[in-house]
Amino acid sequence: MHTKAQSMNIKFFFKTRLYFTVIVTLFIWTLLLWDYTHGGVPSHHILANEDLPAISNWWGVLLLPLLTWFLLYRIQIRIDGEGLGHSSVENEFKTTFYRFAGSLHFALLLSLFFTYGYPDICGYMILALFPIGLFFRIYRAECLLGFVIGMTFTFGAVLPTGIGSILVLAGAILYVYFREGIIYVLSRFAPRTSSGK
Repeated sequence: MHTKAQSMNIKFFFKTRLYFTVIVTLFIWTLLLWDYTHGGVPSHHILANEDLPAISNWWGVLLLPLLTWFLLYRIQIRIDGEGLGHSSVENEFKTTFYRFAGSLHFALLLSLFFTYGYPDICGYMILALFPIGLFFRIYRAECLLGFVIGMTFTFGAVLPTGIGSILVLAGAILYVYFREGIIYVLSRFAPRTSSGK
């Protein structure tokens, strides 16, 4: 049996997922129709290597709404699983939104540097995610969603989903395993205070 607060949370999350997925669907269709009427929908080679297959941005029509719906569902499951009250859920939702917004801005900046011919800066930004991953949960679903949406303008939806998934996996390993290992090692060498006689 769901409590009244849980039922409110479920309705809130469902509406959020539905509205946001509709917005993302409209966004990808608008972007692709703009491309179609201004020179054609582009395709992108894997790893920017012309010897590798090219993937059309049209795949974003299918991938981006499904990815959005799935990742928002993952966020809902995570927050519901924490057993928070209604006010705590709202606070967690705000934190989730900030993570999404930060990831979105990072991806937009990355796309901007790539578009204007600064691939070296893009490489440094990607490398910077590894130390960042030790201190922040960049492996969260909202981070992947922000990353993919932010890079869709420049690269379509498929390549950012693949790259973002690898970065999310790396971020999870760094935060969950490497970080915990570092904390454990530091705690072993930390000076111990006496607790009494």
